[in-house]
Amino acid sequence: MEKLIEQGIRLKHYSIGNQKVTCPKCSHARRNKTEPCLSVTIKPDGAVWKCHHCEWFGGVGDGSKKMEYKNYKKPQTPINKELPNGSIEWFAKRAISKTTIEQFGIFRTEQSFGNGSEGVIAFPYHKDGELVNVKYRTKDKKFRQEKDAERTLFNIDRLKAHWETSEIKDVIFVEGEMDVLSLYEVGYKNVVSLPDGASKNARFDESDKRFEALKNCTWINDADKVLVFTDEDEAGKALQQELVYRFGKDRCSIVPMSRGCKDANDILVTQGSDVLKRCIELAEPFPIDGVFTAKNYEREVFDIYDGNTQKPVSTGFKNLDQYYKVMPSTFTVVTGVPNHGKSNFIDQLMVNLARNEGWKFAIFSPEHSTPNHIRRLAEKVVGQPFDLGPTERMNKDTLREALKFLDKHFHFIECKDNIPSIDWLLQKAKASCVQFGVKGVLFDPYNEIDSKRDGNKREDEHIRDLISNCKSFCRTHNVAMWMVAHPSKMQRNQDGVIPEPSLYDVSGSAHWNNMADVGLVVHRDFENNETKVITRKVREQGLYGSIGQCFFTYNLASHVYEEIDSIEPVNYWNEHN
Repeated sequence: MEKLIEQGIRLKHYSIGNQKVTCPKCSHARRNKTEPCLSVTIKPDGAVWKCHHCEWFGGVGDGSKKMEYKNYKKPQTPINKELPNGSIEWFAKRAISKTTIEQFGIFRTEQSFGNGSEGVIAFPYHKDGELVNVKYRTKDKKFRQEKDAERTLFNIDRLKAHWETSEIKDVIFVEGEMDVLSLYEVGYKNVVSLPDGASKNARFDESDKRFEALKNCTWINDADKVLVFTDEDEAGKALQQELVYRFGKDRCSIVPMSRGCKDANDILVTQGSDVLKRCIELAEPFPIDGVFTAKNYEREVFDIYDGNTQKPVSTGFKNLDQYYKVMPSTFTVVTGVPNHGKSNFIDQLMVNLARNEGWKFAIFSPEHSTPNHIRRLAEKVVGQPFDLGPTERMNKDTLREALKFLDKHFHFIECKDNIPSIDWLLQKAKASCVQFGVKGVLFDPYNEIDSKRDGNKREDEHIRDLISNCKSFCRTHNVAMWMVAHPSKMQRNQDGVIPEPSLYDVSGSAHWNNMADVGLVVHRDFENNETKVITRKVREQGLYGSIGQCFFTYNLASHVYEEIDSIEPVNYWNEHN
């Protein structure tokens, strides 16, 4: 506590967790002096903080563990920033004026690219008025940057100034420095580019180092509107997809490329400033007020045609993959008789996705305490029981490794004071997607979510709206969501056995069947230790599944599910059609 106070940081409390307070470095000078822009995380061994306005960050420890932070190497400020006449003429041929060159501090120097030193154009990258990086370009378009320099966006300071003076939080993303200069020439100061370019394929990976610059200026996540102006080639399309993935379709607009041109600078040189400005004005929101034409989807349709869209990923079970693969942007309802292993099986599925695909998850599962849930997940990770029993349990070293894995991939949503609403849960899930790169969300079970209804709304209308909000969230944030929902009380048949439920048996409404993208049923035969996973509903059959069932056994020694290869998977679709 004392060490934080020494830094000028005063918190409401000092218990472990996250808080937001005013920043001692910048809040006093801001227009809104009371805005809590400093994020502080209290840990068992100290505290770390970062301001999302002035980017001030740091940490203090309790002496038992050293707090580590990334130290960037700042480049030396060049003594001679002048450009020779030849370089000025080179820029002039590209419609970039000497005034713009001087305002951006562009200069000529020499750098080695492995075959001796050669002349290069240097593009300085500034952040908060300081030189933090320099990007060098040769005549034949070879690039390099300063070693160990901080990655930031080109022209980021002018963007921040634009936001502060205009109070309009919009930003234009282009592919390179020359495109930034081109738009600046025609009057746009809110334009930036990433320093590391784009690859030919979108990876949708939050740890992708090409997008490290976005993490070093997190305040840009507050943008109300993001205009994406990329090239028409494969790399440009991939960058467009990456930016839409990171900022969300609800905020992004796509700037059309003028016919016959490859980038913003090409438009300025060959067609002039009016055409370039017109392209920005014609940016199409994604989507447009809920009404669409085929043209609005032209890029996406061609992406599907070219195979450039996200594809479903494996469940980690060979047989189940024939009937169900996990598709981002989909909503799945999971049901089954109580105590038949619904939650346990989804835990196994999430661990498989974390291990094989690197997925991260946000989980709301209040039926068990979070430590007990982590205990169950740890068993899935290491394939050994947590508790004492006939099978050797995991040792503490193994448990520590499991916890490291879970800490990297799983985030737990808790609401200890009351029953949370679906809006509150989706808000926490959204924050997890933005901050941690979450790709999967689990709400388990539905009946632990606040069921209060407005006015005279019926239960089925409440469920309809809840599912609709969840599906919209999945599409906007490109995540897969599972909702565990219990069936109504099931009656035993003549043999005294409770039959497998259908989605119409889920308590409350037929909307669970009608609106879900995927419907799974988990049903267990305790006598034979056999678990069926049944796909009752697959909206896009052939794309990420079909109707059928697979069989598993629950390994009581390792506490994991194993596919039964001796039983042929049943395809209900082929049987009934």
